[in-house]
Amino acid sequence: MFQKAYNKRISIVLIVVIALFLLIIFKVGYIQLVDYKKLNGLATSLWSRNLPIEASRGLISDRNGVVLANNVTTTSLVIIPNQVENKEEVSKRLAEILGVSYDEMYKHVSKKTSIERVHPEGRRLSYEVADEISNLGFKGVYLVKESMRNYVYDKMLSHVLGYVGIDNQGLSGLELEYEEYLTGSEGAIKYFSDAKGSRLKLNEVYVQPQNGINIELTIDYDIQASVERELDNIVSKYNPNSALAIAMDPNTGEILAMSSRPNFSPSNYQDYTIEEINRNLPIWSTYEPGSTFKIITLSAALEEGVVDLLSEHFFDSGGVQVENARIKCWKAGGHGDQTFLQVVENSCNPGFVELGQRLGKEKLFSYIEKFGFGKKTGIDLNGEGTGILFKLDRVGPVELATTAFGQGVSVTPIQQITAVSAAINGGNLLKPYIVKRLVEPETGSIIKENKPTVVRRVLSTKTSEMVRFALESVVTNGTGRPAYIDGYRVGGKTGTAQKVNNGVYMVGNYIVSFIGFLPANNPKVVVYVAIDNPKGVTQYGGTVAAPVARTILQDAITALDIEKQEGSSEKKYQWNEIKIATVPNVIGMTKKEAISSLKGFTIEYSGSGDYVLEQSPSAGSRIFENGKVRVLLGNESGD
Repeated sequence: MFQKAYNKRISIVLIVVIALFLLIIFKVGYIQLVDYKKLNGLATSLWSRNLPIEASRGLISDRNGVVLANNVTTTSLVIIPNQVENKEEVSKRLAEILGVSYDEMYKHVSKKTSIERVHPEGRRLSYEVADEISNLGFKGVYLVKESMRNYVYDKMLSHVLGYVGIDNQGLSGLELEYEEYLTGSEGAIKYFSDAKGSRLKLNEVYVQPQNGINIELTIDYDIQASVERELDNIVSKYNPNSALAIAMDPNTGEILAMSSRPNFSPSNYQDYTIEEINRNLPIWSTYEPGSTFKIITLSAALEEGVVDLLSEHFFDSGGVQVENARIKCWKAGGHGDQTFLQVVENSCNPGFVELGQRLGKEKLFSYIEKFGFGKKTGIDLNGEGTGILFKLDRVGPVELATTAFGQGVSVTPIQQITAVSAAINGGNLLKPYIVKRLVEPETGSIIKENKPTVVRRVLSTKTSEMVRFALESVVTNGTGRPAYIDGYRVGGKTGTAQKVNNGVYMVGNYIVSFIGFLPANNPKVVVYVAIDNPKGVTQYGGTVAAPVARTILQDAITALDIEKQEGSSEKKYQWNEIKIATVPNVIGMTKKEAISSLKGFTIEYSGSGDYVLEQSPSAGSRIFENGKVRVLLGNESGD
């Protein structure tokens, strides 16, 4: 009996031993086959150290490869506390070089971390400071390379590009919107240390950083430079509350230029207010558009067939009564009898009230919504506004009348230029965009590319053609004459909008604007300029904003290589405007004959003789009347 019990206990012990042995074998196998990488990584992390190498952000360039934002290599201070032998001396010397307190530096040097980045005093060091630290030769004190964002043209395109923080993270504009693409992957120099943190003499491992994706914009540098220059001139000349300008390709929705004032320096963003930095006025600002909005009313009236521009007449007595409101024309006494084309040329408010009434509120507001007002355009920038429209059930006769000429509604500049582009490009509303493509920096392969996107068709091709015709007539015969460019077919519309303060329209404080495009028969570029409260000048869109838009359009002609148009319309000059005339051919004429032919020009002679041998400018050139024409005189034989 005793023997039987003894054998049973031995069997149980044997089974337990075998089970434990099998469990140990299973655990060892699990560690070797399943948990090896994890445990090896944890073990390695105890004795390996990384000196970080920051990746460069992706480049941002214009449509032609002009780099707008790149990177410069700087140096930053990193400390490995366990390797520092004399913490007091190291703290003292580093504090002196960096201009910080000893106590502050001692906290960094004695911190219980494997690697301590001295922030912010030790970041983005100058070459001189970095050399001083390097020459100390202290153990545990390292200088690592970092990439710092560089905005090549400083304030140019500042609200669009945005800016980055000290850790190279995007904080606004494209830098924020495309952060996931622009940010690269950090690299490192890996080395090994003992339990005390002392560096071991083992091979170092270099892990190369992966730079961010490059961004190519739709922006054209030359047109952008023109916009920046003209806005600076506006600020200098008129001291406005703000000013902005946008240039767009009306056939694609590509933004060719965009800027506003006030602007800021992305490299010194700490010197500006949050409002100055974050308010990208061309997409954020909302205000009553004034007469540039009449393009929408005109387009709707033509599409619905409620007006014939050439044959129908309208008599403007200087104002029109709508219920209890008297709506006046900007011209005292009115324009009298005029065709509806002249109503457009003269920007006659009562005439547009008539067009609004013919359309009715349902039709007019349906077109306003079709043109994209009241909602975001979807441009690939953060901070876009939506504007404000009357709710249809709150639109009475007065609201209908004021909306027809651009008062009582609130829109954004990007909505304005996008809608007008639809009116002149054949009738398609396009989604505006500013990023053309994302490009992998090493291979040059395209990761993502934006294409023109048609949101909807809003007008027929025929109506769009009539709108272009009417707006070209505004520039040749109407309020947009200051935007006329000789030899080119320019269309456009002026705007002078009263500003509202606490529900009351302000006196003598306007937003003046102009939207223009060329060639009028086949638009390649459209430009919108708006200036808030220009000082020391009569506040009209035609006198203040139109000349600015004209200059930008002229620069766009060169940038986009737009040829002169045959049969371009002749401008209708007013009495106080200097006319442009064609220089006749006087070569071979006698001096007396040349004087007669060049009547109206200033003649400058050189040489002697009775006959004209050469002239400058050449025959056929277009210059202002009373402009200078140089002629070389000689004998008939040319001697």
